[in-house]
Amino acid sequence: MEPKDLKNSDELKSTPETENNNSDINNTEGEENLNENVAEEHENEGQPEATDDTTDSLKDNEILQSDNKKKQPRVSAQKVSIPEESSKSNAESAHYGLTDYSKFSMIELINTLRNLLNEAGEKDIKRDVESIKAHFYKKLKEDVELQKQKFIEEGGKEEDFESEENPYENDLKELLKEYRQVRIEYSKKLEQDKEINLQVKYEVIEEIKSLIHKEESINKTFQEFRELQKRWREIGLVPQSKVKDLWDTYHFHVENFYDYIKINQELRDLDLKKNLEIKIRLCEQAEELLLEPNVIKAFNSLQKLHERWRETGPVPRENKDDIWERFKAATTKINKKHQEYFEIRKSEQKKNYEAKKAICEQIEDINELELTTHKEWSEKSKEVINFQKVWRTIGFAPQKENNRIYTRFRTACDKFFDAKREFYAQNKELQQNNLQLKTDLCMQAEELKESTDWRKATNDLINIQKQWKEIGPVPRKQSDLLWKRFRAACDYFFDKKAEHFSNIDSEQIENLKLKEELIEEVTNFKATDDVNDNLEKMKEFQRRWTEIGHVPLNKKDEIQKRFREAINKLFDELNLDETERNLLKFKTKIASISDTNRGYDKMRMEREKYVNKLKQLETDLILLDNNIGFFAKSKKTESLIKDVKRKIEQTKSKIEFLKEKIRVIDEIDQGDD
Repeated sequence: MEPKDLKNSDELKSTPETENNNSDINNTEGEENLNENVAEEHENEGQPEATDDTTDSLKDNEILQSDNKKKQPRVSAQKVSIPEESSKSNAESAHYGLTDYSKFSMIELINTLRNLLNEAGEKDIKRDVESIKAHFYKKLKEDVELQKQKFIEEGGKEEDFESEENPYENDLKELLKEYRQVRIEYSKKLEQDKEINLQVKYEVIEEIKSLIHKEESINKTFQEFRELQKRWREIGLVPQSKVKDLWDTYHFHVENFYDYIKINQELRDLDLKKNLEIKIRLCEQAEELLLEPNVIKAFNSLQKLHERWRETGPVPRENKDDIWERFKAATTKINKKHQEYFEIRKSEQKKNYEAKKAICEQIEDINELELTTHKEWSEKSKEVINFQKVWRTIGFAPQKENNRIYTRFRTACDKFFDAKREFYAQNKELQQNNLQLKTDLCMQAEELKESTDWRKATNDLINIQKQWKEIGPVPRKQSDLLWKRFRAACDYFFDKKAEHFSNIDSEQIENLKLKEELIEEVTNFKATDDVNDNLEKMKEFQRRWTEIGHVPLNKKDEIQKRFREAINKLFDELNLDETERNLLKFKTKIASISDTNRGYDKMRMEREKYVNKLKQLETDLILLDNNIGFFAKSKKTESLIKDVKRKIEQTKSKIEFLKEKIRVIDEIDQGDD
């Protein structure tokens, strides 16, 4: 029977993809060279009786197979001989791990370490060195403590104590420095020995390979095989990177030899059956991954299944092709889904790149214009800002282009705003005018800060704050002082307003009781099958809650939280669509906000936030509508237009939802009036 050389290049390589470096699993025909290593050898228990000239050899079958029980080599420590107890020095005993260094003095530890370094050779003395170092510093610490104790007993103060310099510590440090160099040389020698061991083991494999071609008695051939296995075990370590290839090749030719001499057949059959069951389960697990919605997760899990497949031994020959084809079919489908996932993402990223490139070109065209008036700068600033907003709605470009296109975009934007700053820096007259306008607003705010007409004064201050934001920059020297003056006037009014409403107590205690009763009613409410009736009841609960006045400040957060939890629980039980449910929950939230000391202010702020967001979305919508016309001028932009239309629909939906939120705030605000 001619042996087959193990061809590692035929192994199935299943390597995880990276974002932009996708690779499929290289499926190759055949399973034997792909994943099957030789079967694990078993103990000699249950072997049939040997006959003829193989009898003596088969008695040692257990010894022969012991090297083949594991598929990976076991890295064992170097063999050492325990020296004669009475004839070895402390250094030699320490090398073999037999010396108790705790009884050594510091000078003995230093001398022992020096002897170890002089006699180290090819021996690993790491444990001895670490033990000597630990015991030396332990004794050094004890010596310092004795010095300290003696110093205190002689009348000295503990904080004044300074230990004497130990004469042996520098010796230890020099020896440890020498040891580090010895360690480096030892490691180099060890790597050289590993390379030599690797070649020797390959020579043993070649001798095992040649055994099946010898025309000798089985008894003699078997004896030679046993000697080769013994030599294999006695050879030292090999480079870690070559371990798998070495052992795969070794097991392959050992299996050929066992097939040749026809031994261990019954146990081998059991092992093949067990391997078949394992591989069937691996096939099932691979097929289950076809249902996994996360393509990346499925692919990574497949890699682990391939590792287990390679670790599993061979199966019966009659099942080998079928089981491999089943596993390979599942692998191919998962790989295809994985490849398609990255192809789709590449296509999307390519479209994103084209859209971002078009934006860069637009901003670069603006930078070429000569802007000379405030109006022109204001208009172009809005355009650039809109381009920045659109940029944020576009996803990533391909990795190799993403940083480059962003740098181009950032450079174009920076160039525009740098030019704008330079323009306004030269326009000092405009800044002086802005300074006067903001000073007037400060004076208006200071006139309002003592007002007790809370609602009117609040509205006036909010309008003043809006005007402040619309005014352009002022000279840098006056900017901070002017802002602090304006902020102080606003804060004074709103703090005084909060203090005023915090003094209302008696009515708030009664309101607290009413709200607790309402929470109890909401908690005990049982929804009926009529969705409309349930919804009306929910609205009634919220209306009643809004009509009840403020509660004590220290109970405000707790009572609001309880009501919102109770009402939200009922919302979740109603058969409503997600938008309507969210809107009802939002109404509860705003109703709770209105029941605070600064409820009106908070609602105003909430409304202003949503109005600003609404304006932004409306601006985005206009920009997206304009983009359709822009992209239509270019070639091959059908997919880009489709993507922009999808974003338009999403933006419209968000706009409608924001309008509903603003309406809810206005209704509650009017109810308070």
